[in-house]
Amino acid sequence: MGSQRQAGASAEATGRAAARTRQTEPGRGLRGCDLRERQKGGFAVGPTRRGKGTKIVALAAGNSLPLAVSVDSASPAECQLVEDVLAASFLDQHPARLIGDKAYDSDPLDEKLATHYGIEMIAPNRRGRKRKTQDGRSLRRYRRRWKVERLFAWMHNFRRLVTRWEYHVENFLGFVQLACLHMMLKHL
Repeated sequence: MGSQRQAGASAEATGRAAARTRQTEPGRGLRGCDLRERQKGGFAVGPTRRGKGTKIVALAAGNSLPLAVSVDSASPAECQLVEDVLAASFLDQHPARLIGDKAYDSDPLDEKLATHYGIEMIAPNRRGRKRKTQDGRSLRRYRRRWKVERLFAWMHNFRRLVTRWEYHVENFLGFVQLACLHMMLKHL
């Protein structure tokens, strides 16, 4: 109520002032939220050409079902991550042969897999290499590489794996293993 016992005029004036303070500024739709890009963080996040990321390394069977899955930073070379994925295998015994792309063409990796695990690594030779490590006959098996690519295409059906939202790598690995379990149960 005002000084002259008029409630309407002073209440109307305070209502207009309150309405003016509640209006949002142009371009600011959410009040009190600080929306801006942040740097990706967490464990097993490494630099790539397009920013930062995490690699999913997998072994697939002939029917594109996963045999082993591992998650690691995107910065180390793939030939350094083979032993980690073999250690995370779902099976008791390892396969006799592995087929990889040019990233797996490494003489020390071939020797280590042959001596420690008894696995033959089939990967095409890099260009410009003078001494070929494999004969052409075993590269006929390389044509079946699409089966591994199909596994990764199936993994991209799970939105949680396309973009890593989890800070902890254990949680992300759990979602990857859950997707593998779902794929295996679906194809039984």
